[in-house]
Amino acid sequence: MTDSHHSATHDPDAVAKVRDLVKDERTCMFTTIGPDGSIVSRPMATQEVEFDGDLWFFAEASSPKVAEVQADPRVNIGYAGGSSWVSVSGTAEVVRDAAKNKELWNPFAEAWFAKGPEDPEVVLLKVHGESAEYWDSPGGRVASVIALVKAKVTGDKPDVGDNETVQL
Repeated sequence: MTDSHHSATHDPDAVAKVRDLVKDERTCMFTTIGPDGSIVSRPMATQEVEFDGDLWFFAEASSPKVAEVQADPRVNIGYAGGSSWVSVSGTAEVVRDAAKNKELWNPFAEAWFAKGPEDPEVVLLKVHGESAEYWDSPGGRVASVIALVKAKVTGDKPDVGDNETVQL
């Protein structure tokens, strides 16, 4: 896998690649900065919205994650699929908008928030993605293992897919 961590680009095709990699991943790890400066991650469900650099999540207004976002908006969202991984870095804001809640409401949200989208305890976290780094290994883990074995035999560096950092 090539490492282009230091050469971020704003390329519409690269943004589209990130969109393709995250579109089918419902669950991510949502990472915030805790009150003591520690890094805190928890699984969250991404709401189905066409990825344009922003990601949306439902949350309880009184939850620690909401307090953490209000105190320090820097966040990271991590996705892991069968053959790809995506890390989105950016800032989050708490959105209190009943109309937007209704627009994004779905059975997954209903399972967590039984009082419905108009409950004042239901808020949205909107993540403004600033950059994303992805690793894509076509063929999945099996292809990666084969590439690693081949590299061991030939002494060459393994080619296990693409890695790129993208400005959003």
